[in-house]
Amino acid sequence: MKPKNLKKKIQRLEKRLQEVPKKLAKLKQRLQAAEAAKAAKAKKKAAAKSLKAGGAKKTGAANKPKKKLNLSPERRAQLAATMKARWAAKRAAEANAKGASGDNQHAAPPGPPPPPQNRPDGV
Repeated sequence: MKPKNLKKKIQRLEKRLQEVPKKLAKLKQRLQAAEAAKAAKAKKKAAAKSLKAGGAKKTGAANKPKKKLNLSPERRAQLAATMKARWAAKRAAEANAKGASGDNQHAAPPGPPPPPQNRPDGV
C-alpha cells in the first residue's frame, strides 16, 4: 500500500477515535438525565400518595351510602316475578344455543359447493 493511502487511513482512524469519547460523554449525559427524571417522578408519586393518605378524603358519590328503595310489598313481588322470568328465559336461550350447536341437522354436507350455473340469459 502506498504511504499516501496509509496516511489517509491513519488520519481517518484518529478522527474516529476522537469522536468516540464525545459519543460516550453524550450517552452518559442522557443516562443521567433519564435517571434524574425517574427520581423526580418517583418523588412526585410519593408526595401524591402521602397527600392522599394524609387526610384528603374522597368527595362525591363514593362516600354516599346507597339509598334503600321504598317499595310496596306488591311492587317488590312484581319485580321478583319479572326478574325470575327473565332469568328463566336466559337459561332457556343458553340451553337452546348449546343444543342447536350439538346437532348438525341443518348443516351443509361436507365437500365442495356445487359449481355455479352459467346461463345465456344471465339469470
